[in-house]
Amino acid sequence: MFVIGNFLGALADVLAWVLSAYIWVIIGRAIISWVNADPYNPIVRFLYEITEPALSRIRRVVPIIGGGLDLSPMLLIMAIWLLQLFLIPTLHDLVRILNTP
Repeated sequence: MFVIGNFLGALADVLAWVLSAYIWVIIGRAIISWVNADPYNPIVRFLYEITEPALSRIRRVVPIIGGGLDLSPMLLIMAIWLLQLFLIPTLHDLVRILNTP
């Protein structure tokens, strides 16, 4: 059981890091959209390719409002934040349960 518990603890830590990194990628994407960056730049293309699948799903539900205000990055960051607040502590609690003798 200790092996499974340690694996889940490591998985929780890696997942927390990946979700935090993805939040920063979304922030970078939002900033790039404000400054009209070159769409052929490899960094810009990477940011768009990695974030567009999630953002497009949110845009189907919450359309762009007003003068082109896109709320999808903010909503995605909030969803990831809530996932971090729920999933990571739950995994750590499970690790404590599995590692108690």
